[in-house]
Amino acid sequence: MADPIQVTASVRIPGDAIRFKAVRAGGAGGQNVNKVSSKVELRIDLTAIEGLPEDALLRLRTAQRNRLDAEGLWMVISDRTRDQLKNLEDARDKVTQAVRAALVRPIPRKATRPTKGSKERRLDTKKRTSATKQQRRGGFE
Repeated sequence: MADPIQVTASVRIPGDAIRFKAVRAGGAGGQNVNKVSSKVELRIDLTAIEGLPEDALLRLRTAQRNRLDAEGLWMVISDRTRDQLKNLEDARDKVTQAVRAALVRPIPRKATRPTKGSKERRLDTKKRTSATKQQRRGGFE
């Protein structure tokens, strides 16, 4: 069982909702890559997050939809460094940042109309482009 992650004062991911796994990382690192399991995989049960409002859970699930496995667990991977503990901290930071981002309600977009000036500028540009193309037309006689 992993340590719980305290995201905010009211939002917490309990330790039993987190599955920790260390695996061998690929890429640069020489023989170290073949010997040491420094890559970290965290799998988090989204439904077990305590204090997360329903709308924030929906935003988090939508934002992380490509990182959900077949069981519906959120998979967070870190292989940034050659040190397992640093990668674990990095993965936990990724989780914290993603949950905090999901807690922020997006500002609804208000439909606006184009200004008179922007309409005039657009039409002027169209007229200039049209005039340029008219000049390019050569008469074949």
